[in-house]
Amino acid sequence: MMTPVSELLRQAMRHWTTGVSVVTSTFGEEQHGMTVNSLASISLDPPMILVSLTHGTRTLELVERSGWFGVTILAENQAPISERFAGRDGHEENRFEGIEIFSMSSGAPFIRGGLAFLDCQVAFRYPLPNSTLLIGEVKAVESLQEAGPLVYHNRVYRKLEP
Repeated sequence: MMTPVSELLRQAMRHWTTGVSVVTSTFGEEQHGMTVNSLASISLDPPMILVSLTHGTRTLELVERSGWFGVTILAENQAPISERFAGRDGHEENRFEGIEIFSMSSGAPFIRGGLAFLDCQVAFRYPLPNSTLLIGEVKAVESLQEAGPLVYHNRVYRKLEP
């Protein structure tokens, strides 16, 4: 059960506008991914980002086993992808079904049509009460599209106006 401060923080953070990404990982024949907006660039030299993944998720389990994760930064037309990888469209067993993917050095799947792709090796991990904060060293980057980003604000997907 959430504390009153936790619930107030949740309400306050709805006013923080974020981009939307999908974090993926693979180990052996298994692959999985999840929608996240807890993503930040924390260093350019060395290139590092951070993500937070909830305990008990298949994605975190695969990251822990492989030591790698991929990030696809979603384009404005990919709200259905975000919903799918958030577990909201009935594709829980295979979230990649019918989606065109590719991989880079780690083998983590990336979703075609995204704005940018980051292939990361786990450099540090910090267990928190309900999640694990992962700091990944970015080993490969691709940026293939110039389009608007998928933006999330107050529980609604938005588009940026020029």
